[in-house]
Amino acid sequence: MSRVDLHVHTTASDGKFTPAEIVCKAREAGLLYIGICDHDSIDGVAKAQEAVLKNPGLTVIEGVEINTDVPAGELHILGYYYDPDNLELIQTLERLRNCRIERAQKMINKLRKMGLKIDFLRVEELAGEGAIGRPHIAQAMLEKGYINSFREAFTKYITRGGPAYVERDKITPIEAIQLILRAGGIPVLAHPLAFENFEAIIADLKLGGLAGMEVYYNNYDPEQIKKLLQIAEQYDLIPTGGSDFHGLDAMNESPLGTVEVPLESVERLIELNRQRS
Repeated sequence: MSRVDLHVHTTASDGKFTPAEIVCKAREAGLLYIGICDHDSIDGVAKAQEAVLKNPGLTVIEGVEINTDVPAGELHILGYYYDPDNLELIQTLERLRNCRIERAQKMINKLRKMGLKIDFLRVEELAGEGAIGRPHIAQAMLEKGYINSFREAFTKYITRGGPAYVERDKITPIEAIQLILRAGGIPVLAHPLAFENFEAIIADLKLGGLAGMEVYYNNYDPEQIKKLLQIAEQYDLIPTGGSDFHGLDAMNESPLGTVEVPLESVERLIELNRQRS
């Protein structure tokens, strides 16, 4: 059983469970370390850490997942152990979240023209205090009965290139890496196998300051993990990983803590953070 899950989402972005609920679930799963990595938001981290204080034994690592833009699509950069009071980080994430609101409104308008009448206010309710994302639109579509499954919203309508897809303002991967570094954090590439030419991408990102890469991830098989470990060693990257748990689609996502991530991954992050402090 894994003791580590470094990629977890909460209601601060597009997760189903609050930070406090995630802490409870992490304890139930026997985890020792979790990384709260909400999209373009760090608001859930302090709440999760506060929940831990009431019942020690679990460590919540500061994390964030920043969506960035490359010609082939979106590339996600994770950041760990940043300064949560860094003004540049706070302001940049706020700008990215505001762009998410504008994007959601445009996507909903496209869906309405297709006869799928989604209420933006309902999408806001589903997002709560978190950053609005496509999963919230998918939830609203599911509630209305326009789709039969959560995944169908993406495959038919709101995936990149889909009829209701809308681009939004994003920063480049290098900009995200540099932002995390300036905030004192450790930048890590999320789910690299999402791109066919990921090795060339990794080479460029390493030059820009990338320090780690997800090797252990939802549905990665032993051969894929072996290959990623070799690449991580080649580029001197810390191999990290996690479930990418959202709690929204039990049919297609790994439950919290079910991706085997070695304790060594956290130990290397902790040591690098100590060296940079």
